[in-house]
Amino acid sequence: MDCYNDFADIYDELINEDINYRGWSEKIIEICKEYNVGRREYLDLACGTGNFTKLIGKNFIFTTAIDLSEYMLSIADEKLKAEGIKAKVMCQDICTFNLKKQFDLITCGLDSTNYIIEDEKLQLYFMSVNKHLKDDGIFIFDINTEYKIKNILGNNSFNYDREDVVYIWENQLQEDIVDMYLTFFVKEGQVYHRFDEHHRERAYSESKIEKFIKESNLIIEKKLNCYEEVAIGENTERITYVLSKKGC
Repeated sequence: MDCYNDFADIYDELINEDINYRGWSEKIIEICKEYNVGRREYLDLACGTGNFTKLIGKNFIFTTAIDLSEYMLSIADEKLKAEGIKAKVMCQDICTFNLKKQFDLITCGLDSTNYIIEDEKLQLYFMSVNKHLKDDGIFIFDINTEYKIKNILGNNSFNYDREDVVYIWENQLQEDIVDMYLTFFVKEGQVYHRFDEHHRERAYSESKIEKFIKESNLIIEKKLNCYEEVAIGENTERITYVLSKKGC
């Protein structure tokens, strides 16, 4: 059963208020130009409903998108077709995906990497990327920092109240893992439909995640503060990594 069905229906509407998809995707294409990345094959990991995928994919000949939610993939597929992007969507785990081809660009955005909780799976994730990345390709992913997960998300509660959508978001932090419990009330006609979501993210220190990167024979080309070329500080909330296989 696809646990993201209800969430997928309102995901775009809610997340578009917080995520600068266009600005971030334009930065990714700028990085591709900087490193002379080919424009043939693009792979988006944990693509969700395809917002990132369609903006970046239009710059490539062929796009592949994977996610564990079949319902979100169906929405992503519709968006890619509407944009005229030649693409294939597939239901696979980003830690163990096997596509039998290599890509010029691989991305994994919106802190999807933080959803990998176990060390063994994180190692498999980076190894799978290495296997699927062309020698002159790059991998770009972002993570929520330790600071954000432990101090901003932490043991905190949030709420969102609009006439057609209300949600209550309560977090529980234990060591380096935050469990996020969300209860949504979505208006349907004259009544509200309730559904619940549970999300879990792990805080990784820079040293820990970079250890796994190195062990997977990937090379850090640069690190960005979110998607901006500014210094990373102790209060940085999102780090974007640009990786290669051989050094560009």
